[in-house]
Amino acid sequence: MKWLWFAIKNVLRNRRRSLVTILIAAVGTTGILVGGGFALFTYTSLAEMAARDSGHLILAQRDYFKHDEDTPMQYGLDNYAALRDQIELDPRVRMALPRVQFSGLISNGDKSSIFIGAGIEPEAEFSVKGSTMRLISGGLLSPKTPSGSTPEIVLGSELAKQMKAAPGSGLTLLSTTTAGTLNALDVTVRGIVTVGVPEIDKRLVYVTLPTAQHLLLTDKASTLSVYLRETEQTEEMRGVVAALFPDHALQTWRDQAFFYAAVRELYNRIFGLLGMVIVIMVLFAVTNTLGMAVVERTREIGTLRSLGTLPAQIVRIFALEGLVLGIAGVGTGMLAAAGISVFLLFANVQMPPPPGRSEGYPLHVDFSWELYALTLVAILTLSIAAAWIVSRKAAAKPIVEALGHV
Repeated sequence: MKWLWFAIKNVLRNRRRSLVTILIAAVGTTGILVGGGFALFTYTSLAEMAARDSGHLILAQRDYFKHDEDTPMQYGLDNYAALRDQIELDPRVRMALPRVQFSGLISNGDKSSIFIGAGIEPEAEFSVKGSTMRLISGGLLSPKTPSGSTPEIVLGSELAKQMKAAPGSGLTLLSTTTAGTLNALDVTVRGIVTVGVPEIDKRLVYVTLPTAQHLLLTDKASTLSVYLRETEQTEEMRGVVAALFPDHALQTWRDQAFFYAAVRELYNRIFGLLGMVIVIMVLFAVTNTLGMAVVERTREIGTLRSLGTLPAQIVRIFALEGLVLGIAGVGTGMLAAAGISVFLLFANVQMPPPPGRSEGYPLHVDFSWELYALTLVAILTLSIAAAWIVSRKAAAKPIVEALGHV
């Protein structure tokens, strides 16, 4: 303990120089933690968006992901209700939702456009979408359509503009049936939504599952999307579901989230390079401070050596000084990073829309014990290493030469 107290006193000898070093270490620590926390927030947000869109697990007919369908629903699930009941017995499963994926033409009588549609169970489907989809006008689909009434649809905002459609407008859907013939269906616009991606909003159509099956003349579903209570259980449940249904194809949200993988790889490189720059900056700052201290105290080192102090003990003193500087810098940086994280949590600072999207998102910085612990170890290790580098040569200098140093 006395050695640590000596180190603290030595650091306080030149307070201005020590303060500058501590501030540099603090700024570096803050930069690493805020940048890393933002990257973690981005990863979590993208993962949640991908999982909300496709489901944590996607169960399909064996050849669904391997081959393109020659006719609609060629590789559809004809027993999806039984599969659903069996999957939902697992307490880790929140729900399993059947979907019918289809496409065709949508027309207002004067103009037609291509659409990409999804037949869904409205109440459950829109609940899992959460903040990834926003209602602009009108309402969402009702679970049941009254007998004899015109089926309702929900349109993407850009497609609604193309069709000059508003809630209550009448449109016509035209698609190919499972038999390869064309089928048309008159529908009424129930609501207009956006998912924040203009290219998707230009083609997006939601209908109820029975409406889609009626249009395609089928009783099958394209896929069964399994939503879990925790995203971290995805790989675990993948093995469970694969064992239950070995004759079916199974993918996870990661298999379909190509954007997530690309962004994660890009951010890893960007923030990895940023972290390296900050680490080098901190290393140079501590090395410079302790290097100047060693030069100024060379005679002191010679005096200590003449009194019987071992070179290893001299190096220990400077290593502890580096440790003190590192602890002060990291502690200050951690407090600053935590303060920034809390501030952004309540400040509602909005980021501009990323490429390919039309809406921004709130800026948050995630807190991670692992990131804080890794940063603490890295900065302290660098500080001690810098002290060892600059002090070992002076500690090994002959006593007479050290005493005569000018």
